Amino acid sequence: MSAIIDRYIINNVEYDRRVKLTVEDKKEIKTVYKEGIFSQRELAEIYNVSRRSIQFAISTDKLKANKQRRAERGGSKQYYNKEQNSQTQREHRKYKKELLACGIELTRVA
Repeated sequence: MSAIIDRYIINNVEYDRRVKLTVEDKKEIKTVYKEGIFSQRELAEIYNVSRRSIQFAISTDKLKANKQRRAERGGSKQYYNKEQNSQTQREHRKYKKELLACGIELTRVA
């Protein structure tokens, strides 16, 4: 049975903890990398993400190919752990409730 809070989604990138790089960050990374100012490793260190995340921000073709290969291997189900997933769900629901309590607007779906 799903919780009522599951009917709400976080529609603000600023509060969505799944987002490592904003759209503006990705544009800036592409520009800076094309100008040759920083390497991928240096950009990864600056933005505090992996080099692979920087690589995907620079080349969306590589991201699409990677997602396709992952789907062929079983997608997100490959590393599924029931206990860890349950704990993560609880933490995420608690986080959403905190956002609502602070007055952050969430989008209701369903």
